[in-house]
Amino acid sequence: MGNNNAKAGLEDIIACDSRICFIDGEKGKLLYRGYDAIELAEKSTFEEVAYLLWYGRLPGKVEFDAFLDGFTGSMDLPIRVTMVLRLFPRMATPMEVLRTAVSSMGHWDPDSGNTRLDACLRKAQRLTERMPLVITGHQRLREGEEPMPPLPGKGVAYNFLYTLHGTPPDDETARILDICLILHADHELNASTFAARVTAATMSDMYSSVTSAIGALKGPLHGGANEQVMHMLDEIGDPANAERWVRDALDRKQKVPGFGHRVYRVEDPRATLLRGYAKALSERKGEMKWFEIAQEVERVMVANTKVRPNVDFYSGIIYHLMGIPASLFTPIFACSRIVGWTAHILEQWQNNRIIRPRANYIGPAERRYVPIDEREA
Repeated sequence: MGNNNAKAGLEDIIACDSRICFIDGEKGKLLYRGYDAIELAEKSTFEEVAYLLWYGRLPGKVEFDAFLDGFTGSMDLPIRVTMVLRLFPRMATPMEVLRTAVSSMGHWDPDSGNTRLDACLRKAQRLTERMPLVITGHQRLREGEEPMPPLPGKGVAYNFLYTLHGTPPDDETARILDICLILHADHELNASTFAARVTAATMSDMYSSVTSAIGALKGPLHGGANEQVMHMLDEIGDPANAERWVRDALDRKQKVPGFGHRVYRVEDPRATLLRGYAKALSERKGEMKWFEIAQEVERVMVANTKVRPNVDFYSGIIYHLMGIPASLFTPIFACSRIVGWTAHILEQWQNNRIIRPRANYIGPAERRYVPIDEREA
């Protein structure tokens, strides 16, 4: 029978040892392989952070240049994957498309079936290169346009915007998206990362493990909060309406999207950085409405609950100002987190043991089987 030690949602339960990511929820610190994620966002690039998470260290210039030659020179989707994108019904959501397309990509990976470390690192790189193209290619097909091939030599953030809109983004906008990708690259054992490690622990393949992660991210309690933030800001409509809207939501015990976090006890450091970029981008675009509403929502929330914003609160505004549809906000999360997912999959395989926890049984005690004709109605 149960021992009454179970914790709902496995809160604060240590499930594995990891060298990839550390969160100090009391001090508001996020470290990737020991490096402050905020400093990396300000000084590094998404590709360099991918290298760090996969290889465990920052590269030297010569080896990073060689890494980039492969990383940014072979991004094109296999033609068969583009054919799969054309088969989805119009009502298929971007996350459903991403989940199924990524699963199909494993069939055409030249390293399919090869489980050596070098092959798995190539798979991680291909997934990181191609997932954004799945998302933008499907979006263009939904809009009656043809998918765009990426530009060789350009990074993931630049090519996401280029293949989505069909025109080259300005350097500052591409850089801000690159920063967003860095800040979402990993976050310890969140639901999708844990799902990836559970699947990897069975010695399933990398594409199956990543598909498990995407399925977990698709759930509204994990991904999708920044999309919900934009719906909330749109519903509020004006900074003058923010206080009444928030107070009504709190009175109804309704969760306000973009606030609070299971791990952080202070403000999410990623939100602190993105607040500044959301303001700067709003000023540059001459569209301050969304940022001003958000500021009022934040003021009222902090004054009434002491709960502070998380990374999703300002990222949605940034993506909206870049002309990215709200339905793509969670897929962008996946385009970033793929480097963390694959790093965790590789780490799981280094010292693998199948993940098989126990359940705390709280059902009835042992009962005797009664034949159906003898049971009371």
